[in-house]
Amino acid sequence: MHALRQSLCVALVLPALTLAQEGSEPAPAATPRVSIKTSLGEFVIELDRERAPLTVENFLHYVRSGHYEGTLFHRVVQGFVAQAGGYDADFREKETDRTVVNESGNGLSNRRGTVGLARTGEPHSGNAQFYINLVDNVALDPNPARWGYTVFGRVVQGMDVIDEIGYQPTSAGPPGTFPRSVPVQRIFIEAVKELE
Repeated sequence: MHALRQSLCVALVLPALTLAQEGSEPAPAATPRVSIKTSLGEFVIELDRERAPLTVENFLHYVRSGHYEGTLFHRVVQGFVAQAGGYDADFREKETDRTVVNESGNGLSNRRGTVGLARTGEPHSGNAQFYINLVDNVALDPNPARWGYTVFGRVVQGMDVIDEIGYQPTSAGPPGTFPRSVPVQRIFIEAVKELE
């Protein structure tokens, strides 16, 4: 009788487990990739959802909304960073609808080729703007006295494109915009695509 009861339980539970597995959504990729096509070439970012889950979801929100198309690399500092994602071709700041909690204590460091979330002096003010480290910038990492800048991904293809962006001559932007570090040749983000 006991053996029959066990067999019956197994017979009822196994189909239920199978149905649950078939009907459930696949787990999101731990390291989704995003392709960014610029006027100087294309590069691919691999995101680290495990270490920076809030920042990755925030970035993907702006990717999926089409926010980045037509924005500029508006700040390029040779030997430091290339920053994009906030301004249109006329240097008007694009509207954003969310900010994200600072995740800079996630163990990821601002090393060459990594991607970080730009912000103001307020630690939790990051929204759509991102930067790519042209060199190791560990001074941007957190320390016990202050918040750092959140790293949430890295360039896995097209670092030569990033280097080309990083070597562009810069000057002041149009009157009333930025006093320095604006590429003389405007560098546009033409298309952004979440890869499978």
